[in-house]
Amino acid sequence: MAAEITCGSLLQKLQLVWDEVGESDEDRDKVLYQLDQECLDVYKRKVDQATNSRDLLIQALDDSKIELARLLSALGEKAIARTPEKTSGTIKQQLAAIAPTLEKLNKQKNERVREFINVQSQIDQICGEIAGTTEVGEKVATPQVNEDDLTLERLEEFRSQLQELEKEKSNRLEKVLDYVNMVHDLCTVLGMDFLSTVTEVHPSLDDSIGDNCKSISNDTLSKLDKTVATLNEDKKLRLSKLQELAGQLYDLWDLMDAPMQERSMFDHVTCNRSASVDKVTAPGALALDLIEQAEVEVQRLDQLKYSKMKEIAFKKQTELEDIYAGAHIVIDTAAAHKKILALIEAGNIEPSELIADMDGEISKAKEEALSRKEILDKVERWMSACEEESWLEDYNRDDNRYNSSRGAHLNLKRAEKARILVNKIPVFANVMNGFILALVETLVAKTRAWEESRGMSFMYDGVPLLAMLDEYVMLRQEREEDKKRMREQKRYIEQQLNTDHEGPFGSRVSPNRPASAKKVPGAKSNGSANGTPPNRRLSVSGQQNGSHGARSGGKDGKRDAAKTASPGNVATAKEDASSHISGTDPVPSTP
Repeated sequence: MAAEITCGSLLQKLQLVWDEVGESDEDRDKVLYQLDQECLDVYKRKVDQATNSRDLLIQALDDSKIELARLLSALGEKAIARTPEKTSGTIKQQLAAIAPTLEKLNKQKNERVREFINVQSQIDQICGEIAGTTEVGEKVATPQVNEDDLTLERLEEFRSQLQELEKEKSNRLEKVLDYVNMVHDLCTVLGMDFLSTVTEVHPSLDDSIGDNCKSISNDTLSKLDKTVATLNEDKKLRLSKLQELAGQLYDLWDLMDAPMQERSMFDHVTCNRSASVDKVTAPGALALDLIEQAEVEVQRLDQLKYSKMKEIAFKKQTELEDIYAGAHIVIDTAAAHKKILALIEAGNIEPSELIADMDGEISKAKEEALSRKEILDKVERWMSACEEESWLEDYNRDDNRYNSSRGAHLNLKRAEKARILVNKIPVFANVMNGFILALVETLVAKTRAWEESRGMSFMYDGVPLLAMLDEYVMLRQEREEDKKRMREQKRYIEQQLNTDHEGPFGSRVSPNRPASAKKVPGAKSNGSANGTPPNRRLSVSGQQNGSHGARSGGKDGKRDAAKTASPGNVATAKEDASSHISGTDPVPSTP
């Protein structure tokens, strides 16, 4: 076994060498001194190295403590703040005690940083999509994370912000989809290309692209809003134009009496004539070609209207004349026809204006007729009552009314109807005279009230109604006086007949001799059996045709209310009636 080499054994070996060499003590002391210095230097280096190593360990321990504090602060971990530390142990022991905690906190820090990066990346992504700086699906750069603040509270703040942004994104996406649907509906109604319209706003709004990939930027929403507003305005303008055209079509159709078959060809145009904007949803209901089609039809009908202008205008004039005739108002029809013809041929007025003017006149005529209706109804009742009374009186004076001649049964039925009508009159049943006079008084009162309210005379077929009523009352009074004279004359004749029957020589009138063969004093030779000339009866209904209108035998008493009378005819009739009133000629009972 080899001997252990030590410093003493080496020194002894050195002494032996020196002895053999014969080194002096001075040289030996120098070498030994050098050896001592070299050993000191070695020890110093080792001490320095040990000191440096200790200092590094102390620095590492301090750095670990600082890192531990920083991590604890950044992560906000309160529980780890009490990490056990060996303050009394060696430096390496203290480092060994801190190392696991540092490793755990570093792992937690790295995981927390990844969470922050994930949340902040999503926030930046949504913010970029809203601002329009980032397209949907485009990846953003990795955000810078503040490693000094990695607390859960800060992370929750970012997560709350992310939730708000996700909610905002969802709301924006819903709004975008609503706008896209509105654009689709409006384009469908207006007959426009939806795809080109919506992709002009943003290419991602195409239906082939998923909803989650559609643009939700402020610019996209603003453009969609403007697009919808523009389309809605176009819809309003087109609907207004179409409704205007539909109204013109209806006016032209009504003007020219277009058949329903022709009108039905434009049902798709006129169906929205009175619809509101929101109610028009049919595809292509407001397409430009539809409006152009309606415009072409209006132009065609408008040109056709000029060629049919005379026919239309005279038709309106006929309607106006019928209204006036029904209201017994006299107008100059010939002058009106000439005026219409002159206006059309001169071309100084638009056909629509002419028709509008005539429609206005028709409306005024209807109002006038309505204001006269109550009075005219009473006039009708008055004339009907007088006519029935007159016919019944003539029938009762007819000696041949019970003969079985042809048509006699019709007269019997007619008489029965007249009696029933007379007997139905309330309060004045069997007192026809009183009823008619009361009706005349009512007519006079209402006519005067009508004239006072309008400041004009109430004309009936060109004759003042009050004058007709006054004349009728006067003639009726004269008739009653004539009837009274006739009754007195009849009694006188009967007394004369009785005197002749009991003559001075006792002679008797032959029963076979007809009483009518004896000429009655004062009777007209050309009169009827009761002394009334049937062809001289005065009648207002007879005056309506412009003549004195004789009734033959009381059987031709139908009046023609559509004919026009003149004030001169009334005056002539009055003079004629006055000239023939005598003791044997009764006054006519009809007005």
